[in-house]
Amino acid sequence: RLTRRRFMIGTAVVVGGGLTLTWLAGGRRGPRLSADAATLEPNSYLQVRPDGDIVLQVDKLEMGQGVITGFVTLVAEELGVPPASITTQDAPVLAFFQDPSQTTAESQSMRTRWNKLREVGAAAREMLVQAAAERWSVDVAEVEIPGDATLVNRGTGAVLSYFEVTEAAARLDPPRDVTLKAKAERRLIGRHVDRVDVPAKVTGEAIFGSDIELPGQLIAIVVRCPNLGGELLRADTNAAEAAPGVRHVLRITSGIAIVAETFWHAQQAARLLDTEWSPGPLAAMTTGKLHDLQRATIESGELIEAREDDGVDEAFDGAARVIDAEYALPHMAHATMETMTATMRLEPGRCEIWTGSQSPDLTREVVAGLTGLPRDDVRVHVPFAGCGFGRRFMNDFVVEVTEIAMRIDAPVKLIWSREDDIRHDYYHCANLHVMRAALDDRNRPVGWEHRLVAPSMNKHIMPTVLASVAPEWLADGVHETLADWMIAGFEKFVGPWQAFDGSTNLPYDVGPVRVGVQGLDTGIPAGIWRSVGNHFNAFVVESFIDELANLAGEDPVDFRLRRLGEDPRRVAVLERLAQESGWGRAGPGRHQGVAVYGAYEGAIGQVAEVSVDGGELRVHRVACVVDCGTAINPDIVRQQIEGGIIFGMTAALYGEIDFVDGRVRQSNFHDYRMVRMADSPSIDVHIIDSDLDPGGIGEAGTPPIAPAIANAVFAATGKRIRKLPLAI
Repeated sequence: RLTRRRFMIGTAVVVGGGLTLTWLAGGRRGPRLSADAATLEPNSYLQVRPDGDIVLQVDKLEMGQGVITGFVTLVAEELGVPPASITTQDAPVLAFFQDPSQTTAESQSMRTRWNKLREVGAAAREMLVQAAAERWSVDVAEVEIPGDATLVNRGTGAVLSYFEVTEAAARLDPPRDVTLKAKAERRLIGRHVDRVDVPAKVTGEAIFGSDIELPGQLIAIVVRCPNLGGELLRADTNAAEAAPGVRHVLRITSGIAIVAETFWHAQQAARLLDTEWSPGPLAAMTTGKLHDLQRATIESGELIEAREDDGVDEAFDGAARVIDAEYALPHMAHATMETMTATMRLEPGRCEIWTGSQSPDLTREVVAGLTGLPRDDVRVHVPFAGCGFGRRFMNDFVVEVTEIAMRIDAPVKLIWSREDDIRHDYYHCANLHVMRAALDDRNRPVGWEHRLVAPSMNKHIMPTVLASVAPEWLADGVHETLADWMIAGFEKFVGPWQAFDGSTNLPYDVGPVRVGVQGLDTGIPAGIWRSVGNHFNAFVVESFIDELANLAGEDPVDFRLRRLGEDPRRVAVLERLAQESGWGRAGPGRHQGVAVYGAYEGAIGQVAEVSVDGGELRVHRVACVVDCGTAINPDIVRQQIEGGIIFGMTAALYGEIDFVDGRVRQSNFHDYRMVRMADSPSIDVHIIDSDLDPGGIGEAGTPPIAPAIANAVFAATGKRIRKLPLAI
């Protein structure tokens, strides 16, 4: 019988085994990527070539978040070279880069590469210093690094360029331990560094996934079932096949692929298809019925205790008053600036794919599995991507382009339209929360209960994740079985994956805490969305805390500060935020709301200043204070926070995907509205100086903004809105 203990032990063995396999396969240095023995290559990340090139492999997707600039900054700092002297390449899929997966997600890029990249830069520097010292017959302490890719003999003033001693350095063994610069010695980290990707993006030279063009390339689109989970019953493709520019009309797993000379030709042919689709298992699904299912799940009482402090029942039994509130968030689209796209060239014995993937190792696994090719014969190229937000973690569009490429004799680019993107997403999941607080006779909280229902967000990716870290000889189907076991066990004993992020680590002193969670799989595709569970739990927790502050008759900032004694980082953020926002001093007709949150090894707080006029809500200003540990590139930190706030504002004000008879109602930006420049508030971002390691920043700006706005609306109107998007 599967028990919680057996499941947790088994999961640890599987995950731990995957990590071990990856580490053993990758090794400390990784495979040598340069064939030139004269090239200095401390490990697979970095090459210092004798011809003057310094090449850095970037194993994370650049989708606008500035990761390339961050990586260059770390290496340049320790290597002692100008950032502009480093050339970057998208890294191949290698076990060396997997920890355990080569993904760009959960704001982990700088957190996980902070030490690795500084260490490889320092290793190369020390090898160059040693080579120079040997040439000059001096101690290494006599070699100075001025920071311009040169080495200076302190005694004689003689100068060597790095590239004069590269070949000698390449013959040395990389040091096992290196000395990293102290904070006071840094010249780049924490200061302005020009973004590496900006010049090419400004001039139009940057290559995104949509820009890939190969000789003889054809363009493909896919016509998919409009009904969730439905299948193709009948199709008359004769007219489409005869349309100008059309080369192929193919049935694939997800629908009908039209392959043509141009995107326009493919779109015109799609209109000529005569199709019949099955209603699908969700034909009766509406947004209202989904909400009823969620409520019934919570009311069933069959929730998993994600957190259970001692004394919760006693706190509620002895309370002078108990209050409760229901919060709800809808499905939301990712709506990336660049829609899904992938280009493939499939030839006998080898395959190349170009796509802005957040999971290139999973992409490779999908392609290898479909084509039957060994992993090493599948090359994944990762160009720039126009946003990701978690959507590019999925590989449904990779499956489509692979199935098409296997049926034709030409390179092919698959392009999703905006309508495809909105209606066939792996959505931010709809979720429902029931909150209860036990209050004493002065309306102060003495107990807290949070019950929530949401789907698992790893159901669609876990089989591929496990396959990508498993030995290639493992029989097909084993990883699917193992994934099913892990997902079922996780949901039975732990709850839906990532759904309780930000709920169980409640920082406030509100008495004993209980958090109960339950998964609800409706069949609607759900996936990773910027900040995942932190987004919806921040809205719920920070709104409910505001409710408690109001009931206690306390200022919302003071109420929080009195109950954050065990969280000094959030306290510091909130105190600074009160100053920077002018808390309590909003202008005429303006009202303020606050939210403070901790995630991704940091803390962040926001104050939204709004007006409500005749039912129209306007956000005028957002003040933000963030403690993200060491800010490697402060300008990029500010940019990411600003972007996260705008992204979160879309969710707060407009974001909603709803369903009518099993179909997605929205289709494009006319009915899935986004925050535009005219809607954007003034945003002030303040970074707390810190000596701690960097925290994640790409998602941190999103969670606090919805509750900050909702709390400001309450201050303006006295109306507590507990559902997104906010409706006045």
